[in-house]
Amino acid sequence: MDRIDTSVAHPARRYNYWLGGKDHFAADRESGDLLAKAFPTARIAARENRDFLRRSVKFLAESGVRQFLDVGTGLPVPDNTHEIAQRVAPESRVLYVDNDPIVMTHSRALTVGTPEGRTGYVEADLRSPDEILTHPEFRAVIDPAQPAALLLVAVLHFIHDDDQAATVVRHLLDAMPAGSYLVASNLTLDFAPPEQVAKHEELLASGRTDARARNAAEFGRFFDGLELVDPGIVAVSDWRPSRAESERPTASDVAIYGAVGRLT
Repeated sequence: MDRIDTSVAHPARRYNYWLGGKDHFAADRESGDLLAKAFPTARIAARENRDFLRRSVKFLAESGVRQFLDVGTGLPVPDNTHEIAQRVAPESRVLYVDNDPIVMTHSRALTVGTPEGRTGYVEADLRSPDEILTHPEFRAVIDPAQPAALLLVAVLHFIHDDDQAATVVRHLLDAMPAGSYLVASNLTLDFAPPEQVAKHEELLASGRTDARARNAAEFGRFFDGLELVDPGIVAVSDWRPSRAESERPTASDVAIYGAVGRLT
């Protein structure tokens, strides 16, 4: 735990703060409040992104997927990936990956799955996919011969270079057989007014935000060669929604693209 610097904001802890969790520090709250002041719907976006995770995992479990690789998992909150999947199929297996040791400590303590299934935990960075794929826990939880779902939910926007991000996604997908899926979401400014775009670019340039927004084409690149599941690339609130359109926030308020693609 000596590698934890609580004076520096971490995306997982800031996300936990926006979701109403308790596992965050002053730096995370300060960063969260700064971004929420610039983008007042940030908390709405966090909740809608979490709901997208719930719906997509449930859809995949109901479609027969029994293995989930959740990278950039964040701190445990109600309805974690293994809970959603194992409610549908108790034998589901989930491997959580995050680069924050606090996340891993809490995950090991709080995310205990069903006896029929299995949950595992790897502390690694998405930017180094081989660290994930060669970790003993990966082979202990994930059978590379069987289809799996790769979950990259609200994590790719922390890799700012488009080529690097696309290479990482492809590297992980190449380790999975046909019939596997990619679930991803990423901040976007496609629906934002010019002044909000300018504000985001200012914060990004000054290091006061760490998320790189992507337009539909840039986000769609992660799904090159995959078969997009209907409705394709949409705001996360509009991906197979459980609420009527009148009850959902607008794409502008959410400002996060989401999609699910199948490896054929």
